[in-house]
Amino acid sequence: MKSEYRRLDRETVWHPYTDYRELMSEDFPVIEAGEGIHLYDVEGKQYVDAISSWWACNLGHGQKQVVEAIKNQADELQHSILGNQSNPRAIELAQRLVEKNGGNRRAFFASDGASAVEAALKIALQHWHNRGDNKRRKIAYLKGDYHGDTLGAVSVGYLEGFHKPFKAVLPDQPSLPSPDCLSCEEAEVSCSLKCYDDVSALLSQEGEELAAVVIEPLCQAAMGMNIYPARFLRRLALQCREKGILLIDDEIAMGMGRTGKMWAYEQADIRPDIICLGKGLTAGYLPLSTTLVDENIYDSFKSPPPERTFFHGHTFAGNPLASAAALATLDYYDENDLLVHVQSLAELVAEQFEQMEDVSSVKTARSLGLLGTVQLDGADRDEAVHRAKRVKHELLRRGVLVRPLGPVVYLMPPLVIEEEQLVDLIEEFKSVIEKVGDG
Repeated sequence: MKSEYRRLDRETVWHPYTDYRELMSEDFPVIEAGEGIHLYDVEGKQYVDAISSWWACNLGHGQKQVVEAIKNQADELQHSILGNQSNPRAIELAQRLVEKNGGNRRAFFASDGASAVEAALKIALQHWHNRGDNKRRKIAYLKGDYHGDTLGAVSVGYLEGFHKPFKAVLPDQPSLPSPDCLSCEEAEVSCSLKCYDDVSALLSQEGEELAAVVIEPLCQAAMGMNIYPARFLRRLALQCREKGILLIDDEIAMGMGRTGKMWAYEQADIRPDIICLGKGLTAGYLPLSTTLVDENIYDSFKSPPPERTFFHGHTFAGNPLASAAALATLDYYDENDLLVHVQSLAELVAEQFEQMEDVSSVKTARSLGLLGTVQLDGADRDEAVHRAKRVKHELLRRGVLVRPLGPVVYLMPPLVIEEEQLVDLIEEFKSVIEKVGDG
């Protein structure tokens, strides 16, 4: 049967974000097991999961504390709806998440990141409707952001290469200029945030019609790991507060400790009105996401006439199995000082990726916490993209799983990776990039 999996896959499975031609021409791995930072295919080959299985498996694979929590919960209760009833694990998780995000919030559960963002957008819009303010009907976003693939999320994270076929049905939402530190002439240490001037002007112009601004904090991931300073985020948050615009913080990729803080927004010392969590919330083991909403917003949904109920929900919201996994995940962070571990490794990543700028085929190299990213150079973008694909294939041959974003190749390993493992991974990564550049 194992020898047949790849053939059966090609006949029956529709892969997300996968070029059909590449799938048919490549012997892609069929993964059947995982332990620590490693994955194993049906043929027994070992791979380093250098992207944490789409940025989700922060505790690596087979983390016993989380697995046991899922097993124990499965013996008691597998699922029960949250409509007009509840379950202990969902209650406990909501309480933990509210505490870890400054208190005075409510947790609305869904099953994936896009669903958390979709709920956030609708909550923001209905909040102003409930308050009788019918001017605020728009939601602004940073150009280049990605917030998921449902149509609402796409409308505030439109990427031409991903979403062009759907453009005709998308609401026209205002986009704000993104910070472009790579093209900026100012040194990082003396940056005056001149790039924020246009953002400030647009917020001033559109402010009274904006229900919210939604952002990816500190790094626009799908754009190509566009890292920007915390000061930009702080200035944006302060201006939103001044103008009464809600700030929606999408922590799905950069939250759960990736930047060295539990939540990326903490780097900017702000309090977002709405926070979206997902991916690593359950260590990536089960689907679960959360939209955390400030209590003042929740108050506008309480129901004296006219009706203000939020008519939105997901079948598996607050699923007990997923909630148990999330609780065990949070326990692991607390009991093992995981953030201290990430902060120590972040210094290593910063040092090693700074050195990669000396490699001839590298245009830029940057890092943020336990994320290291390089943009490859070439005569044009097509050549740089081709180089990135060659890096991917050579790393795959050597047993390292990566997934380029255009000309950008990055490492985003599980947060539990040990220092020696990280050094080996970065050395392998650099060796392949040098080889591709020389070739």
